[in-house]
Amino acid sequence: MSGVRVGIVSDTHGLLRPELFHLLEGVDHILHAGDVGRPDILTELETLAPVTAVRGNTDGLDIHAVAPESARTELAGRTVVVVHGHLTGTSPAALVDHAPDADVIVFGHTHRPEVLEHQGVLLLNPGSCGPRRFTQPVSLALADFGPEPGPGGIRVRHLEMADD
Repeated sequence: MSGVRVGIVSDTHGLLRPELFHLLEGVDHILHAGDVGRPDILTELETLAPVTAVRGNTDGLDIHAVAPESARTELAGRTVVVVHGHLTGTSPAALVDHAPDADVIVFGHTHRPEVLEHQGVLLLNPGSCGPRRFTQPVSLALADFGPEPGPGGIRVRHLEMADD
């Protein structure tokens, strides 16, 4: 099992900042945790790497046609579940209840960057990289999935972007 670098974004709300492409350069996979905004957002991200995306509470039928409410993928031997969080809830207990067999759960909705472990599951919110809302930073996350098993083998960095 070799290492995998994953770019994690959420809450783009129809905006892809040019800086995002630079920050995601070289990733092996991209996870989008919903509130995409427009289908072409996913198409543009796919020029960088394969994308696993879910829809969020503000996404219309055009996104519903291409993104499920919840997605599951395997990355570096780990089960990763992606949800937006508006249906599951964003508390650690609610997220783990939704996918108790996951190694990693990626979620959005709150626009708040965070990473924590609950019951052996890594919970990761990249924050919002779309238009600034509330007082949260404009951010994304990069996760390096190393060969070591479990959450300890995953290194997560949140990166802030300039607010246009």
